[in-house]
Amino acid sequence: MMLMDKLAEAINTIKTNERVGRRGCSVPSTKLVRAVLDIMQRNGYIEGYAERSERYTRMLDVKLSNKINSIGVVKPRYALSKQDIQRYEERYIPSKDFGILIISTPKGMLTNRDARAEAVGGRLVAYMY
Repeated sequence: MMLMDKLAEAINTIKTNERVGRRGCSVPSTKLVRAVLDIMQRNGYIEGYAERSERYTRMLDVKLSNKINSIGVVKPRYALSKQDIQRYEERYIPSKDFGILIISTPKGMLTNRDARAEAVGGRLVAYMY
């Protein structure tokens, strides 16, 4: 089965395994998925990940920390300016300083707090709390 959105598949796999209570899962490896996992690791939502090769594909083994309440990919990927960050925080995060938005910016993948500190906009990719 060929899937079009590898990030959505990875986020859905992580969400499902978190709800079941598993300590780890495997997701397909892409640059975007690795960048999102790096942000998740820095913010304490996962313990870590390691890359491995399976025959013709690369997979990431993710160690879960069971700290995610909800996680999702934003479709369509809204373009937002630095002034719009507040509006999307109110829309996707339940309360102030409780979760993060992941934004693809010209300076790389950043959280909403980092994007606001650097005063840059970008495209909204995912949210988690």
